[in-house]
Amino acid sequence: MKRIFLFLTAALLVASTAFAGKTYVVSVTQIVEHPALDAMRNGVADRLKEKGIDFTYNVHIAQGNMATNTQIVSQIMGEQPDLVLAIATPGAQACAQKIKETPIVFTGVTDPVSAGLVKDIQNSGGTNITGMSDFSPMDKHVALIREIVPAAKTIGIIYNSGEPNSVPNLKALKDEAAKVGMSVEEATIANSSGVYQAAKSLVGRCDVVYIGTDNTVVSAIESAVKVCTDNKLPLVVGDVDSVARGAIAAVAVDYYKMGLQTGDMVARILQGANPGSMPVEFLNDLNLHVNLKAAQAMGVTLPESLVARATKVIE
Repeated sequence: MKRIFLFLTAALLVASTAFAGKTYVVSVTQIVEHPALDAMRNGVADRLKEKGIDFTYNVHIAQGNMATNTQIVSQIMGEQPDLVLAIATPGAQACAQKIKETPIVFTGVTDPVSAGLVKDIQNSGGTNITGMSDFSPMDKHVALIREIVPAAKTIGIIYNSGEPNSVPNLKALKDEAAKVGMSVEEATIANSSGVYQAAKSLVGRCDVVYIGTDNTVVSAIESAVKVCTDNKLPLVVGDVDSVARGAIAAVAVDYYKMGLQTGDMVARILQGANPGSMPVEFLNDLNLHVNLKAAQAMGVTLPESLVARATKVIE
C-alpha cells in the first residue's frame, strides 16, 4: 500500500505578536486522501497563516492502510511536534493510544465519545486531546433521500465495518429510516477495491444507495457512481465533495470551513490553551449540493424546489 509523506512549510512574513519568534511544528496524520479530508487539512493551514503563525506542516497519509496508520504515530513522535493534527477517526485513535503529552486536535471524527477519544462532548476527561466532530445530520439525509426518490422504500448503504465512524452512522441511518417506514440493506467492504462489487451487490435490493462519511468508500466513490449510473440507481451521499465526483446530492458540513474552525482551536492551543478543558466543537452550517447531470444519468428528475435552495448546483 502506497504511503505518502508531504513536508510543507507555511509561514507569513509578519507574525502576530502572540506567535512572534517561534516556528511551530504541526504533525498531521490522515487516513486516506480524498477531497473532504484534504479540505480540512488545507483549512487548518490557511487559518494558521491568516493568524500569522509561523509553522512547519508535516503531513503523513496512510492511504487506508491500518498498519501504516499505526506506524505513522511513531514517525510523528520522532518529529517532536508542538501539536498533532489527526484527520478522521483511525488516525486520532492511533495517536491517542500512544501520545500522552503532546496536544492532539482531531477533526472529521464522527463520534469521538464512542471512539474513546474523549469522555464526553463537553469534557475530554482531562487528557491532551480535543477537536471537531462531523457527525452526520442523518435526519436531514433521510429527508433528502425521500425528496429525491419519494417512492423509495429501501436504502442501500456501503460502508467499511472496520471504520469506527461508520458504525454510528449506520445506526443513525437505520433509526431515521425506521421513523419514516423505510428499511436499510447493507453492503460491507474491507478496503477501497471492494466498493465496485459492494455497489453491484445492492442492485435489485434497494431503491436508492446512500454513502456516508466512510473514508474508505468515499476514496473510491467513482466505482459506486459507475454502478449506480449503469443501473439507474440514485446515489445520495453524506459529503458535498462527492457530489462533484458524480453523486446526485448531499446536505452536509463544508469540510473546508470545518478545517478553518479546527485551525482556530489549534491556534488557541499553540497559544497556551489546555486541550483537556476545551469541549468538542461542531460545524452547524450545512450546505446542499446537487448534481443535475448525475441525477439525469441515474434516472432522477430533481424537484425544482430542491434545486432552487441548493448552495451549489453542478450542471
